[in-house]
Amino acid sequence: MDPNIAVAAQRIATQAHQGQFRRGGTVPYIEHPKAVVSRVGNGVEEQVVAWLHDVLEDCEVTAEQLREAGIPEHCIEAVELLSKPENCDYEDYLERVAQNPLATKVKIADMISNLADNPTNKQLKKYAKGLSRLTRDL
Repeated sequence: MDPNIAVAAQRIATQAHQGQFRRGGTVPYIEHPKAVVSRVGNGVEEQVVAWLHDVLEDCEVTAEQLREAGIPEHCIEAVELLSKPENCDYEDYLERVAQNPLATKVKIADMISNLADNPTNKQLKKYAKGLSRLTRDL
């Protein structure tokens, strides 16, 4: 896969998350996808999905716009799986993610990143449950 696709994904994520901040309100949101990218390794497709993992759920970006930008379809599918539908139960969401190895790898990196960012007790329990499910079949 062309490494420039990861650069395009980074550009899309940076633009999409412009003006957004993490929980504390001071850290630019793009630092989170950057942290997830740092945890998925050197694979281009993993990096693409890591940069984009929150853009469909949290921004005004559509899957069609990702296609138009040249993001490969299998990467878009993983990003769609990582975008939790509004009325979806967390366990059902994890089951959907677990069916896709690319989405699973990025979600694990996402959870680890969130755990490194001063999680609440509720978040600790949530991510422990999530990591247990997503690593069960590894």
